[in-house]
Amino acid sequence: MKKFILALSFFTVGACINKSAAQCDSIATMCAKHIISSFISDGQQYRSLLLNSEEYAEFHTTFFGETTYRIAACSGRSDGNLIFNIYDQDRHLLFSNRDQKNAPFWNFKVKSSVEAIIEAQLDANKNPGSGCAVILIGFKQQ
Repeated sequence: MKKFILALSFFTVGACINKSAAQCDSIATMCAKHIISSFISDGQQYRSLLLNSEEYAEFHTTFFGETTYRIAACSGRSDGNLIFNIYDQDRHLLFSNRDQKNAPFWNFKVKSSVEAIIEAQLDANKNPGSGCAVILIGFKQQ
């Protein structure tokens, strides 16, 4: 009986992980519409499962000088559910989409290369439950 319960537990955990991965896949596909043809994807999909609006996901990246970027941020089936902040490595806030009504993307150009931290959080007012946070980054080819 213990072996049956243990096997059932592993199956249940596996099914939940598979469902979460599928949810993130569909959100990443939806989010990709914001990386329009004038931008080239950096090839990464920054993903995190957030269990509530008090959790944060943190992603690290480098933005290279004299390059124009677009960051797209999505969670759920509609835009505006995810708040994202961009900080430099000293934790100075460079941008927050909260100031832009949770806009699902932001275009910007950096003058010189910068190590950055992207922080994502579910908006408690729009999506109080759990969800997959997806960040995509594109750049313009010079």
